[in-house]
Amino acid sequence: MGWLSLQGLAAYGHRKGTDEANSVTTRKGLISIATAGSALLLLGALAFQYLGGLAPCHLCILQRWPHLAAVLIGLVALMVPGRLLPLFGAAAALITAGIGLYHTGVERLWWQGPTSCSAGSIAGIDMKDLLDPTIVVAPVVRCDQVAWEMLGLSMASWNMLASLVLAVIWLMAARRS
Repeated sequence: MGWLSLQGLAAYGHRKGTDEANSVTTRKGLISIATAGSALLLLGALAFQYLGGLAPCHLCILQRWPHLAAVLIGLVALMVPGRLLPLFGAAAALITAGIGLYHTGVERLWWQGPTSCSAGSIAGIDMKDLLDPTIVVAPVVRCDQVAWEMLGLSMASWNMLASLVLAVIWLMAARRS
């Protein structure tokens, strides 16, 4: 593998005299990487929202929750031995990857998104409420429109790919338990 591989990093650490307990390929090292990965993805999404002014859609917000769960799972897993917590971390990463895949399909118009991602109907809303100027209605951020992309991939697609990598790291940590 290349110099960016986990084995390469571990070998570099051993050449520098680092013992196995400090290697990134140990259970704690892998959990730390996976936890930091989810934390960075979550912080990146929040930075796009609050610093970049890019309002998230409903599916964007749904993708954040499993990352938060993975961070919390990771913090506990660093203190509690066993395979169960890393498996839960892998499940959280796979859930957000699945939501990212679904969101990518909605963006590419492969399938319809949820009604919460479109303007929807005003049926059932009282006329008084519709005409009330004191009610502030935020515009609906559409899930089927790509707001940002890099190298032809949307944030949902990047989240899916990164989350799949994180799931593999979580599973590697579970194997070392």
